[in-house]
Amino acid sequence: MKIVVCIKQVPDTKGGVKFKPDGTLDRAAMLTIMNPDDKAGLEAALRLKDQYGAEVTVITMGLPKAEEVLREAMAMGADNGILVTDRVLGGADTWATSQTIAGAIRNLDYDLIITGRQAIDGDTAQVGPQISEHLGIPVISYAQNIKIEGENVIVERQFDDRYHVLKAKMPCLITALGELNEPRYMTPGGIFDAYKKEITVWGRADLKDVDDSNLGLKGSPTQIAKASDKVRKGAGEKFTFDTPDEAASFITGKLQEKHVI
Repeated sequence: MKIVVCIKQVPDTKGGVKFKPDGTLDRAAMLTIMNPDDKAGLEAALRLKDQYGAEVTVITMGLPKAEEVLREAMAMGADNGILVTDRVLGGADTWATSQTIAGAIRNLDYDLIITGRQAIDGDTAQVGPQISEHLGIPVISYAQNIKIEGENVIVERQFDDRYHVLKAKMPCLITALGELNEPRYMTPGGIFDAYKKEITVWGRADLKDVDDSNLGLKGSPTQIAKASDKVRKGAGEKFTFDTPDEAASFITGKLQEKHVI
């Protein structure tokens, strides 16, 4: 079995985020981590590898420094790493990103594709399902448990306070929840082996069946109108009262005014 895991290097929001003048994230200027939902998806793939002897390939789109997240994935146990990087791919929204990744995956043999539910720098949860649409394969989102049964994948899909059990014939794409599992740590031996392996680097010329009109900032139908690192709140109004009853009456009046009560 061959599994492709899509991972993303995202800003470590604890260190603050930075923006370029055009409103896109300045990824080169920020500390980064592997996207948490993607890491859970990777762990799911590695557990399937442990159980069935699958080959796990991780793929990411980003700046050359995104090689770091591929090395981390291989140190955890992934077999191969592919970096898709090219200046013309910069500034992509979810549509252009999914077109790019699908174009890269068309070069690969796969039975299962696993992505995270969503990335913490966008929170759209769109890229995984869009990839499946471009590739023409079924998708099961919000996976909280994954099993393989012959040529089929059986997934518990989170749904409010319960879950659905869905079965799909492979090839199939699954989007994983961060709560799916507890990702393993890198091992010293795994780190050593990861840096002995070569990372495959692909650019625009390596993408299959993708038009230039669907790539990068120019191929993105959504544009950022305004971006800010923090939402700054005003000082607000201050009031003083002589008695608790006056304060309670004032608050009640405000809530009625706003139709809260």
